[in-house]
Amino acid sequence: MMRLWMLGLQLSELCVSSVVHLLYGFYIFSSAVAGDLSQALYDCLFFSSKHNVETQEVPRATSSPSSSTNVDGLPPIVLLHGIFGFGKGKLGGLSYFAGAEKKDERVLVPDLGSLTSIYDRACELFYYLKGGQVDYGEEHSKACGHSQFGRIYEQGHYPEWDEDHPIHFVGHSAGAQVVRVLQQMLADKAFKGYENTSENWVLSITSLSGAFNGTTRTYLDGMQPEDGRSMKPICLLQLCRLGVIIYDWFDIPLLKRYYNFGFDHFNMSWKKTGIWGLVDCLMGNAGPFASGDWILPDLTIQGSIQLNSHLCTFPDTYYFSYATKRTRKIMGVTIPSSILGIHPLLFMRVLQMSQWRHPPDVSPPYKGYRDEDWRDNDGALNTISMSHPRFPVEHPSRFVLSDSECQPLQPGIWYYKIVEADHVFFIINRERAGVQFDLMYDSIFERCRKHVFRKNPPTLPDQAHQ
Repeated sequence: MMRLWMLGLQLSELCVSSVVHLLYGFYIFSSAVAGDLSQALYDCLFFSSKHNVETQEVPRATSSPSSSTNVDGLPPIVLLHGIFGFGKGKLGGLSYFAGAEKKDERVLVPDLGSLTSIYDRACELFYYLKGGQVDYGEEHSKACGHSQFGRIYEQGHYPEWDEDHPIHFVGHSAGAQVVRVLQQMLADKAFKGYENTSENWVLSITSLSGAFNGTTRTYLDGMQPEDGRSMKPICLLQLCRLGVIIYDWFDIPLLKRYYNFGFDHFNMSWKKTGIWGLVDCLMGNAGPFASGDWILPDLTIQGSIQLNSHLCTFPDTYYFSYATKRTRKIMGVTIPSSILGIHPLLFMRVLQMSQWRHPPDVSPPYKGYRDEDWRDNDGALNTISMSHPRFPVEHPSRFVLSDSECQPLQPGIWYYKIVEADHVFFIINRERAGVQFDLMYDSIFERCRKHVFRKNPPTLPDQAHQ
């Protein structure tokens, strides 16, 4: 009787969670469509009047040569989205970073696979910046059952990228771990045809709710705590898997241009696999979910430890991370710190993660594991996971209460700050964060632009004789 009651409770939770996630997905998609339609209507109604005004204006330069030179001399700031995220050009005019990219004149927002593995995303990011056809590597591609080559970037977004022209990276959620993998691949000279890469191509890494050490949410959503790679038979991730396979199999060009999960290199389209290919994928015999080459295994504690065992913190790179949490302790019990302040998508998970207990009959993911260390969370990631790489070896770090405590930054150290916010507080909807949104991104961009120099900053004319 007790087992039936528990099963009924789990199915009820699955239904509620599925409905909440579907409604939020529909809200995002419909908001993007509505924005595009209103923009198209505006352009249609006012194009002729604008055209008449423009033809009467005298042509003039849009910017002075000096201002153009200053912008060109700045290292780009690359904003990287997290799981289920999107870059510039997807979902119409909707911005994953809620318009933060407009705060600086040289910001890039790449669209990487929203559910592809950390490794695959790192490969895509490299070729997005340098240009050329994405090469996932022959050995990796064979092991994971997908094509070695992917999307072609006719023109890189920063083709001059090298040690003398390094880049600032800002990653949200899984995006932060993507940059770490990319930096290690640069250090290992892992990109064929590019023998001169080094870790110093990365000037700084800023993490916003970064997924460095995995999350217990993956187990709540359906990953097996035993191995961190396989899924439970009935869970939210199984429903997600079915939806993604069907979406990619139908391969509707209009929808794929609007939003893409990033699995084109697995060739799951009906044009290439037919009906039996769909059956194979649904049965778990083929595709990314069969090989484990997708994002969720990388976000388990076991998967993150495996990744971290090969990743370094480099002595000439600057690191800063913002760890978020929406929990507090009352009489030793961790509970959500707010009701109205937590996004409806995340409230249930904040509560569940704050009460997480690793199954007693399953070996802990690492020596010294304690449930209480993992209870503070932001609804998607545990706060302990976001500060800096901790497992299997803890990297150099320093906790700060304010930005003034870490100026100037020292390279090779993870400075981290804990912020009261949920996982989506600083993305998608700018109004939720209010003034905190501007304070956060202004601080990030100011640090990139004014406080981080690998070499000595240039001497200004009025300082030359001081």
